[in-house]
Amino acid sequence: MKEPGVDHPITIEKNPHRIRVVLGGFIIAETTQSLTLREATLPVVHYIPREDVHMDLLDPTDHRTHCPYKGDASYFTATAGGLVRENAAWSYEKPFPAVGEIKEHVAFYPEKVDAIEEFQD
Repeated sequence: MKEPGVDHPITIEKNPHRIRVVLGGFIIAETTQSLTLREATLPVVHYIPREDVHMDLLDPTDHRTHCPYKGDASYFTATAGGLVRENAAWSYEKPFPAVGEIKEHVAFYPEKVDAIEEFQD
């Protein structure tokens, strides 16, 4: 386990805006309680609480990855509107303490869904 720091910063902030994830013309996630994670030079990622994700449209896969800063990620295939996107979403079931806030949250790959929209209500 590596700790975020000057050489690899990670910040997590509550996002005050509405985040909506769309696939196949259907809203598969929508929340005003997302967390915005910024990690080094990587793109910003919105982590959405599971209670605001249509988990019935996500099927767990066997795919797993490991991040030395966040822990082990598990993946989900998203299905909506006749579209099936393998490993379109991921979650850290037991994230490392430095990023513990993202537990029970789901993130989506922008290129695997129709849109990840951010509204300033």
